Amino acid sequence: QVRLVESGGGLVQAGGSLRLSCAASGRAYHLYPMGWFRQAPGKQREFVAAISDNGGSTYYADSVRGRFTISRDNAKNTVYLQMNSLKSEDTAAYYCNAGTHITPLRSGYVMDSWGNGTLVTVSS
Repeated sequence: QVRLVESGGGLVQAGGSLRLSCAASGRAYHLYPMGWFRQAPGKQREFVAAISDNGGSTYYADSVRGRFTISRDNAKNTVYLQMNSLKSEDTAAYYCNAGTHITPLRSGYVMDSWGNGTLVTVSS
């Protein structure tokens, strides 16, 4: 049974940091690129960051480049998102998912059903 469980969200002041985790199970996720996405209230889900299967390549949305870092630990089937210098516009529910290849993944073409996400609220 495929399962994606996001955690690590919370309330933080602008300029602060959070580290999100995504525990993946039910599939050989180490074979696939993984990504983080977010959905703010009243807006569509958007791409945030992606990482190749071996972790050698990373990609970021312009809005988070230089502030967020995606990483993965394939031994633990876990993907992380380190978020620094948080802004109020980063407030959203954050989700992870896998893709068959990086390019479609960055466009939102994901392999699995979305998990429950983890909520990040940045107060200004």
